[in-house]
Amino acid sequence: MTATDHATTTASTASTVDLLVAAYREILGVAGLDRDSDFYEVGGDSLTAFQITGRIQDVLGVEVPVSLVFAYPTPADLASVVDSDFARA
Repeated sequence: MTATDHATTTASTASTVDLLVAAYREILGVAGLDRDSDFYEVGGDSLTAFQITGRIQDVLGVEVPVSLVFAYPTPADLASVVDSDFARA
């Protein structure tokens, strides 16, 4: 199984919010981060926002504008937008 296959399998079995929480934790280096943690309060900046959107594209296959990370700063809020506006199946 390749890394891409693993990411696809993971994406198909996990909710968007769970995937985003995992991405935020890894990229921001905050193990205790949860679905309602604020991007700004945990040290997010423009570089990490781009890393998060890159991870979303890699795992979910959708291109999310970086501005949405700033507009919807919690994993739960961003997941809601991704699911509704990008129609994740």
